[in-house]
Amino acid sequence: MTEKFFIPLNISVLVVSDTRTEADDVSGKILVDSLVDVGHRLSEKKIVADNIYRIRATVSAWIADESINVILTTGGTGVTGRDGTPEAITPLLDKVLDGFGETFRMLSYQEIKTSTIQSRAIAGVANATYVFCLPGSASACRTAWNSLIKEQLDYRTRPCNLVQLMPRLMEK
Repeated sequence: MTEKFFIPLNISVLVVSDTRTEADDVSGKILVDSLVDVGHRLSEKKIVADNIYRIRATVSAWIADESINVILTTGGTGVTGRDGTPEAITPLLDKVLDGFGETFRMLSYQEIKTSTIQSRAIAGVANATYVFCLPGSASACRTAWNSLIKEQLDYRTRPCNLVQLMPRLMEK
């Protein structure tokens, strides 16, 4: 059996918020620290207002950038006010990873019980770039990263992982 080695990915983080700034953004910082701690590279971090066109413009540019492998968004996945991240991102996706949202809500149920039905967390792939849309809470970002995303972005994870499905990486 061939030994698998860790492959560092280029990951961008988008914080969707009408109120957060770099000074008080906790969720985005958790995601950045988490991805860097395991050996991935931060491509870019940005905060945009919860406006579907601003979200879509940023994510579209990152999807078109072939150096970016993964996009993590936090915020805008709820059901109140201007929450519009799923509406902004879904039209951009080539394929939706239904199991991500389902599994995230199952894991969240263990922590927040029935409040998890308010989460519209989604994931998918667009132009060979994986996109994960997470709730804005720090706890939700930790749960999603530690229980789902971290292992799927590790080439050593068996029986399978998302890295082995990234054509730009596997061609090298």
